[in-house]
Amino acid sequence: MATVALDLEMIDVTKRFGGFVALDGVSLRAPRGSFHALLGENGAGKSTLVKCLVGYQLADSGQVIVDARERDIRTPQQAHAIGIGMVYQHFTLVPCMSVAENLVMARAQVPMIIDWRREREALEDALRGLPFRVPLDVPVANLAAGEKQKVEILKQLYLGRRLLILDEPTSVLTPAEADEVLGYLKGLTRAGALTVLMITHKFREVMAFADAVTVLRRGRVSGTGSIPGLDVADLGALMVGTREGFAGAAEHASPAAPPARLGDRPALEIRALEAEGDNGLPAVRSLSLQVRPGEIVGIAGVSGNGQRELVQTLIGQRQRVSGAIQVGGVAYRATRAQMRALGVSALPEEPLGNACVREMSVAENMALRSFDRPPLAAGGLWLRRREFTRQARQLISDYKVKTRGPEAPIGTLSGGNVQRAVLARELSRKAAVLIVANPVFGLDFAAVAEIHQRLRKARDEGTAVLMVSEDLDELLEVSDRLLVMFNGRIVHETPTALADVGTIGRHMAGHAGMESSPSTQTTASSQ
Repeated sequence: MATVALDLEMIDVTKRFGGFVALDGVSLRAPRGSFHALLGENGAGKSTLVKCLVGYQLADSGQVIVDARERDIRTPQQAHAIGIGMVYQHFTLVPCMSVAENLVMARAQVPMIIDWRREREALEDALRGLPFRVPLDVPVANLAAGEKQKVEILKQLYLGRRLLILDEPTSVLTPAEADEVLGYLKGLTRAGALTVLMITHKFREVMAFADAVTVLRRGRVSGTGSIPGLDVADLGALMVGTREGFAGAAEHASPAAPPARLGDRPALEIRALEAEGDNGLPAVRSLSLQVRPGEIVGIAGVSGNGQRELVQTLIGQRQRVSGAIQVGGVAYRATRAQMRALGVSALPEEPLGNACVREMSVAENMALRSFDRPPLAAGGLWLRRREFTRQARQLISDYKVKTRGPEAPIGTLSGGNVQRAVLARELSRKAAVLIVANPVFGLDFAAVAEIHQRLRKARDEGTAVLMVSEDLDELLEVSDRLLVMFNGRIVHETPTALADVGTIGRHMAGHAGMESSPSTQTTASSQ
């Protein structure tokens, strides 16, 4: 394990890609034994900066100083030799190998003949004292996502890294797991054994664990400071230029109570739904829930617990095995015609691949729901291209979609603008039910705030919104009622205003048992 942390300083780092300046004289200081957060919107330069540090990219100019010595890091191997390691957003483990094999084979020097008994004893000794355990002899493919992330972090510590870069390290961890892992790393920094540089978008983690923060905006440092001297609104202002929408975010202030017009009749009702995953095994298991007009119901859960299959079933991309779905009291089969007739709209995850035709224009994609109906078509056959363009121009203006024009292929838009374009299409008509999945994943903070505002506006106009997200902070901020999904089932339900993060986290991890909570049982029985 690491014993002495590294001191890091990056001075006036500049990186260009052709005429685009990704980094413009960026400087950052992470003293030995510190926990430093790196914040910024998408495209601000965070990933480019750390890639220059670990040798995946070469800066055009600037200095990297480690332990008071200037370093010329041109490859990841050179970074590793210095003691710099990185945990990436995507897993780098070999799935078919065991945890022990992944750890041993990651070393720079591996003997031709491995004494696995001795190696395992050494591993057990190295892992002693960790607050979490991972099964050394289990193939990585059999681990849950949270366990894989722990192994990724464990691997870097086992390899003796003394400066650890974390790129969104808790995206697949429950709140309790996130606090456990970051708390352990924080303890190592306090002991002087490790320096941490963490890229994150979660303000709560920054405020709870970081000593200091550097904020990038459009390739430049927009601010830096110690955490005790900054609040969430300060960080938001440094990232997007305004404090609006960030004050109070750290406390997870819940939205206002649902409008008084909520009625007894649900807009969306699911009873004992069963659906299979891509492997033919059960993914959604006897799932029941209701969403009423004028409320946002959030579904929390660690990735891989049936959320994707649930959404795909609701929007007609996956056949259900059994169970019943009703929209407005009408049996629902998720056909295009029925979605239009019953007012069901959807913003699925990765909409460019799941809700658009990449090669078609923005105008054509905005017309996918109604291209064969007036005023876009005459007699169901003749398409009125001028109406396509007129409608698209209006929606582009209303939803602030940044595009070269209505005729630009939608595949040329940024992720946030694809989200806006699809949301514009889905909400251009009155929606009785809106189904959204990870609606702001990978988007910058300005786009996140705008899309959340659109969802609340739809809710306030009487739409029933079912929102699936792997970001618990987002659900606590936006939803009125929160459900937890584990192993294909709803295992917990609570009004968001009364939500307890610890309880939610235990249900997300499956530590609270497989039975539904009393509130969930009450909902099911009322059906």
